[in-house]
Amino acid sequence: MDGVLVGKRVIGSQSPVIVGWENIPRVQGGPVKQFVFTWFQPTMLVALVAFWYYAPNSIAKASIALWFGFCFRMLLLCLEWVNPRYESWRLTWKEMTTDLFYVGLAYTLLKVVDNYLGSDAMADAIGHYFHQEKFAWFTGLPLLVQALLIVVVFDIGQYWMHRGMHSWYPLWLPHSVHHYITQLNMNKGAVGNPTELFLIGLGIGGFFDFLPRAFLIAGAFRLGTETYQHINVRFNSPRWWRYLFNTTEHHSLHHSLDFEATRSNYAPSLIVIDRIFGTCVDGEAELLGMEGGRRMSIREQMTHPFTEGWKAIRGLVPAAVSESTSLRKIS
Repeated sequence: MDGVLVGKRVIGSQSPVIVGWENIPRVQGGPVKQFVFTWFQPTMLVALVAFWYYAPNSIAKASIALWFGFCFRMLLLCLEWVNPRYESWRLTWKEMTTDLFYVGLAYTLLKVVDNYLGSDAMADAIGHYFHQEKFAWFTGLPLLVQALLIVVVFDIGQYWMHRGMHSWYPLWLPHSVHHYITQLNMNKGAVGNPTELFLIGLGIGGFFDFLPRAFLIAGAFRLGTETYQHINVRFNSPRWWRYLFNTTEHHSLHHSLDFEATRSNYAPSLIVIDRIFGTCVDGEAELLGMEGGRRMSIREQMTHPFTEGWKAIRGLVPAAVSESTSLRKIS
């Protein structure tokens, strides 16, 4: 398998991938279906942002935002049955049960841990060092600009966190569990070792609690863009959308069986950040996972980072002793 040269890297030498938008299959069907699956994403993004921009204060609350997120994800889950990207990614009862386990974990145990150790807790711990009047320049900006800046700052931080997870072995160990998924669908973003899910959830969100409306709009923006990463729906996304935002196509490459392809497309929402730093690859892949597509059990997902980490430590100790003995003999 030769692969395709993208910049200085060869993509697809280990597993088949599609590189280039012109080679990606498009939605098949009549003009109505073509129209819906071309403009669904931009329309929903505008609708979500507009709702939180104009919503009265009585309903502009985080609790309402949670219900909005739930309903939007249920809508996308329905679309997976209407227009799937790949039949091999069809949601099965086994996959759905695993996904629901992790969704429940995210809203219970991880939520409690985040309250004490996450970004909100960190913001509370150091918040008294900051004075709100110092952010007058920020609060004086138009509301949409505030929200956009929150998204950009968050995405840049998450980009480097995610890239670090693929570059440094101690961070890769917890993140690697997420890369054992063999299909993309609505709730696959929640699947992973709790350690990694906690780390990837760290951000600057808690520092913007004094801007509740801007923070809600930023959340709506991310809901209307980032959610499509793990979804089994074929869209004819407009060219400008594919240039700005991380799509299912981009993220499927990131999860492919090809190693070089996985070292691309790190940003959660704004793929333009990857374009700036030279890590963007346009394309898609159907065959996902690691070790030939081996599926991990929940038990293994929970223990994998620790068992593999222990193996690595045990391997380092004899090597260090051997090197020390050799140096003593030389001296």
